[in-house]
Amino acid sequence: MYQRILVPTDGSDLSAVAENAAIAFARSCGSELVALSIVPPEPAVLSAEGALVTGGAGVDALLAQAEAYVGRVADAAAKAGVACTTLTVYGYSPADEIVDAAKRTGCDLVFMASHGRRGLSRLIAGSVTQHVLAYSSVPVMVYRPQPAPAHGRPLHEAAPGR
Repeated sequence: MYQRILVPTDGSDLSAVAENAAIAFARSCGSELVALSIVPPEPAVLSAEGALVTGGAGVDALLAQAEAYVGRVADAAAKAGVACTTLTVYGYSPADEIVDAAKRTGCDLVFMASHGRRGLSRLIAGSVTQHVLAYSSVPVMVYRPQPAPAHGRPLHEAAPGR
């Protein structure tokens, strides 16, 4: 079915849930994974004298964090018996980097999480997932876990007195 699956991660709880689902999916398909994390490039600002000033220490910390994210995926994949390579890239647009990484690494599926934003919050925050869906040359599997039921009775429990 799928030979190589790209799994983007940003280290969030939602990404962690999707990573685990991607590992289980890859294992069931006999696929390998490519774990991807994107590091924003070092910001540059103009100083009062007109020179470009950068703050390199922050980018090093972001790179280390991104490598930890993909390392977490690789470790979990190894425990499940799934081959996984890791990739960290610099980029301003996570969506463009995901689309490009899928091409460069020969992936035949992108497996990614979605926050499921709607309406105004989606317009304001944008949608990385929507952009990847629109521009990816390979299929995209969007994983959106269902929220846990609110505190109270489980959904399958009958109301008292019935």
